[in-house]
Amino acid sequence: MKRVLILNGPNLNLLGQREPTQYGHQTLADVEQLCRETGARLGLAVECLQSNHEGVLIDAIHEAGRGVKAGQVLGVVFNAGAYTHTSIALQDAIKGAEVPVIEVHISNVHAREAFRHHSWISPVAAGIVVGFGVEGYVLGIEGLARKLGYQAS
Repeated sequence: MKRVLILNGPNLNLLGQREPTQYGHQTLADVEQLCRETGARLGLAVECLQSNHEGVLIDAIHEAGRGVKAGQVLGVVFNAGAYTHTSIALQDAIKGAEVPVIEVHISNVHAREAFRHHSWISPVAAGIVVGFGVEGYVLGIEGLARKLGYQAS
């Protein structure tokens, strides 16, 4: 069974308590459960990782890229949080690891502060899901599977 990595960046561990009008009331544990249920429905194993540290996220992307090349990993659904708008290093990691990434944002970043309108992830993403709340993770997993032609065996 192929795996999908659900990767969450800084402050997403605060889901459910941080700005609920912007991000909703569901916790990161709720999101991870939703992702596991979606993966099970599609015949995909789901692994989840959240980190507030850029290097940990980069290492996870590198590892996922190795898994893609080995035929074990389908790709990554990635909410980079604020690193979306600041991290060239994450963009370089995605390019260098040659890993398919679906960029996900819970809120509509384009309807928020101007600094959130630019993404360093988007140019190297296979697709982008923005503004659908935590359901965006479901759309991201489904979109990754469809884009890559994955069918459970």
